Amino acid sequence: MSAQYKKVFITVGTTRFDLLCDYIVTEPVLTALKNIGCKEITFQIGNSNAEPGVFEKNNVKINMYRFKDSILEDIKNADLVISHAGAGSCLESLEANKPLLVVVNEDLMDNHQLELAEQLQIDSHLYYCTCDTIISTLNMVDFTLLNPFPKADPSLFVNYLDSVFKVGKVD
Repeated sequence: MSAQYKKVFITVGTTRFDLLCDYIVTEPVLTALKNIGCKEITFQIGNSNAEPGVFEKNNVKINMYRFKDSILEDIKNADLVISHAGAGSCLESLEANKPLLVVVNEDLMDNHQLELAEQLQIDSHLYYCTCDTIISTLNMVDFTLLNPFPKADPSLFVNYLDSVFKVGKVD
């Protein structure tokens, strides 16, 4: 794998994802991240049990914080984004053209996040995994094979509205 992912941004959004927060700072996960070039992690931990702070572990600098008004700057500064499967976090990362690994929170009931992650992986926009498979996923996937997420096209919505309102018109 030739690409280096020195700066990794991780986000759990506004929710709690204690398992991901715990897994990321374990030596096996940090080793897998180091194997793809990681030297620095910025980690938005939301309401999880992890404590905010800056520290180094396994020769990786880690900066954990709860919330900011916007995570867009952290996304833009990252070489790789690891995110929970929230639609907002996923779309923000994909629109910034960042390689994305989504970690699905299996503890959520009615897991629509899994459906979103599955479809975006089928479309080759991201890879997804669970906390249990994050190490094997990091060791196996090639982020350079992902397809860029298509730019938003507002004309599609306008054209749709035009077609809806023209159907009922009588000339």
